[in-house]
Amino acid sequence: MKSTKSNTPSGKNRRVEPMTISSLIESPSELTDAASSKTAIVLMTRVRLARNLAGNSFPGWAKPAQREEVLAICREAVGATAPMKRSLSINVDELTDLEKQILVERHLISRELSGAKTGAGVVISRDQAFSVMINEEDHLRIQVLRSGFQLKKTWAAINELDSALEERLDYAFSPTLGYLTACPTNLGTAMRASAMMHLPALVIASQMEKVVRAVNQLGMVVRGLFGEGSDASGSIFQISNQTTLGESEEGIIKRLGSVLNTIIEHELNARQKLLEADANKIFDKIGRAFGILQNGHVLSSSEAMNLLSLIRLGIDLGVFPDAKRCVIDRLLIEAQPGHLQHAQRGEFEPGQRDLLRAGRLRGEFANFSKPNFTLSSDGPN
Repeated sequence: MKSTKSNTPSGKNRRVEPMTISSLIESPSELTDAASSKTAIVLMTRVRLARNLAGNSFPGWAKPAQREEVLAICREAVGATAPMKRSLSINVDELTDLEKQILVERHLISRELSGAKTGAGVVISRDQAFSVMINEEDHLRIQVLRSGFQLKKTWAAINELDSALEERLDYAFSPTLGYLTACPTNLGTAMRASAMMHLPALVIASQMEKVVRAVNQLGMVVRGLFGEGSDASGSIFQISNQTTLGESEEGIIKRLGSVLNTIIEHELNARQKLLEADANKIFDKIGRAFGILQNGHVLSSSEAMNLLSLIRLGIDLGVFPDAKRCVIDRLLIEAQPGHLQHAQRGEFEPGQRDLLRAGRLRGEFANFSKPNFTLSSDGPN
């Protein structure tokens, strides 16, 4: 942003091994860390900023040599900031298809960047909370991920990183239009703030279409698990702001937070109504999901997501211990095709992946806590 923030000290000097794509994949991320799952409905908060360098063609119009020049400039500037010290900085064309898929599944790069051929890269912090894509649709796509519902903290973190980058780079900025972007819909703040929400009760009650219409009328948009054009597997939706021009960053964060709190309230109400109407029907769905995960031999990615979603709902309702939520959140990532193949040290056809996925989940659920269908008097938590 336009105001300068001081960088946080990096701590005591000690020898740290250089980050590689292999070590990054093997390390727990903000979304797969066992200690990161703190909330029942909001899985993740993300804030993303689009930025471009003044006097340079947008990536879609730039020649290969221009893209390479921008990539070099941006990689150096990003790597010099405090949050990105000892980060992974890599060109997209140096990644295998499987590595790119894993980064997409962890929400560290977009599907668009994964398809870039030349002059594109990404810088990812060691804790995988910060990610800066270079030469996607814009020269820079800066994002910060935080587990749970942490809009204000996420905004504060990305604001500090953006200010540090603005000291090193000449951003394309207009006093009337704000930050200039490749797509006109991103003009102004060029900020997209979003939350990944688990909304199974609204899906079961067939109320999501109503929620989507209401959210759209408030200037927000609802997308699937991996953003625009993706499905809402496992009843997981991304809700984000749609307007970036004519409103401050703080105003967007405040308005989105209000909308998210309203959706949380609707989801909790939907859970209570489902239980009051026929608790046994909900428990049956959860119990069947548990049985398939313990005994199934063929599971597609979509089916696995939906089954894990029901187990997560069971955790929220007290059917399973609260401590198991972090296990399910990890499996929602690790059951994806890229992570599954990486764990098996190979690349497999979809049919083989379905067999491997079922085997992996059988192993995870072999010693999983048995369901307790005695509903507490408090109802869903």
